[in-house]
Amino acid sequence: MQKGAALGAVLFATGWAGSMGVMAWNNYVAESNLASFQSEKAEVADHRQRLEAYGGNLERVVDDLKARQDVLDAMSEMLPEDIQTVDTNVTDSSDETAKTVKQVGAMFPQAVGLAQVEARQLAYVENMTRYADWRAKRAEEALRKLNLDPREMTRATRRVAQNAMGGPLELLATSADGSLDPRFERLGFSLSRMAELELALEGVPQVVPAADQRISSRFGYRRDPFTRRSAMHNGIDFKGPHGSPIYAAAKGRVTFAGRRGGYGKCVEITHTNGIMTRYAHLSRIDAKVGQSIEAGETLGGLGSTGRSTGPHLHFEVRVNGRPVNPRPFLETAPDVLKEARGN
Repeated sequence: MQKGAALGAVLFATGWAGSMGVMAWNNYVAESNLASFQSEKAEVADHRQRLEAYGGNLERVVDDLKARQDVLDAMSEMLPEDIQTVDTNVTDSSDETAKTVKQVGAMFPQAVGLAQVEARQLAYVENMTRYADWRAKRAEEALRKLNLDPREMTRATRRVAQNAMGGPLELLATSADGSLDPRFERLGFSLSRMAELELALEGVPQVVPAADQRISSRFGYRRDPFTRRSAMHNGIDFKGPHGSPIYAAAKGRVTFAGRRGGYGKCVEITHTNGIMTRYAHLSRIDAKVGQSIEAGETLGGLGSTGRSTGPHLHFEVRVNGRPVNPRPFLETAPDVLKEARGN
């Protein structure tokens, strides 16, 4: 009975660890690291090897699990100290798991090591949940400082993501019967929300799009240079040398590259958060529709195509189709985003 209970605890604990690994994999591993891992073809023990270990030396299994948990505990030490200050509804299972360890030790002495590992894994999961909530709160505050609605931003981010999703259904489970512990499900929600908010931050205009930063016309009502009548100017104009480089203000995807009426040669980038940036009057276009663009990447050259009186860049920012003044983004976003992302 003791060996059966111990084996059950092992499977339960490793099931939790596996689910934690899936969540972390989906949210933290960079593509370059994944490619490197695949090229190295790391050897991982299959289920038959693990079953042989369980049946051969249970104490060795306990030692292995403790060693793995020591690595997780060391990673926990790297978490910021102020994550505990975040207002959150994360559970605290420390008292419950302490009682479990004590009872298992009394009833099944051989399994007490596994119960201790289980307790430490739960503590790690709850601490990681607090960390994800802490990072999400920082991202949310940054968006508000830029006069952006975090809910709108995350909804837009979610819509973009859902337009390109699929694959076989593989439900997460933390036990052999296929059920999922609510604490792990809570961690999944927190990681997902953190990822959406931080992805929304990437789409905030943060790079001055012109090499020459002299502004020749501001956002708002002005006297039209052709009709001399009052008209709305939905962007800002940067004066500069013909052909000088034009840069993407934020990460996104090119959704238009060509001629568009009075804009002349024009590039439009749609960002994951519902923001669209437009770069007009270009002399040349170096980007293609569908291309993924990083902040600061060259899109083309400054010019005077379309309805223009001379070489300049007309730069627009639209939030859910509504034109907004780009200047506050360009002036405050770099500092706000640096603060949100930390060191």
